[in-house]
Amino acid sequence: MRAKEEFDQGNVKCLIYLSLGQESIPAGVSAAVSAGKPWILGQHRAHATYLCFGGSREPLVDELLGLPSGCCGGMAGSPPIQDYENRILGHIGLIGDQVPVATGVALTNPEDQVICFFGDGAAEEDYVLAALGFAASRNLNILFVCEDNDLSVLTPTSVRRNWKITDVADSFGLETVEIADDPWLVAHWANRLKGRPALMNVQTCRDIWHVGTGNDGPPEWDRFQMTKDTMAKIGLRHESQAIEEEATAEIEELWAKRLQILFAN
Repeated sequence: MRAKEEFDQGNVKCLIYLSLGQESIPAGVSAAVSAGKPWILGQHRAHATYLCFGGSREPLVDELLGLPSGCCGGMAGSPPIQDYENRILGHIGLIGDQVPVATGVALTNPEDQVICFFGDGAAEEDYVLAALGFAASRNLNILFVCEDNDLSVLTPTSVRRNWKITDVADSFGLETVEIADDPWLVAHWANRLKGRPALMNVQTCRDIWHVGTGNDGPPEWDRFQMTKDTMAKIGLRHESQAIEEEATAEIEELWAKRLQILFAN
């Protein structure tokens, strides 16, 4: 949210692709990683993915602010964020490019787990489908996660195609599942599908436009609020509130410090 606020105030100058509304997917997948560091390849909307898998917050904020201490030297902006020490490889801006790249990473690192996130629009690119088929034919240790917000920019899936990515992936030989973005459900399936070529299509809601910070009204559902409601029902309301307050305070302090550096320059 602070990135959105700073963009609206003119402090973030680059085009911005936010994860708002879709955060529960990488959060759930990351909860299923029990040991070792998997290779992570995210889509252009990857801030949540970066943070969930250990990406450092300061370089991310600095990248959005265009500071040389950013994770890409302040020269790449919002989509290509990376943290090589945590095996998070950046997106280059070509829709779906991370899928064949992730497949190559899995081919050359057979002992490592690879997790690749992409959107439902990228599922329609020919090189994405070819990579899925190759991963299945080589039995690679890779989990593909389609963050399906039912929109390619502004066009719904029903207008774009009459097939499902899970059906295509299944025909290639990948194990597939189609679920909603409940983080506990995502974590369950990410754990079950480890160690083999598989694809999860996770239905979610994008809170804001494809690029920028506007919206066309409230999303169909608010997974963040739904998750807080669930925690309250199981007796964890105070713990949930404490976590949110602590995280908010940390983020406010972080942005204040980084903005001070920006304005000093």
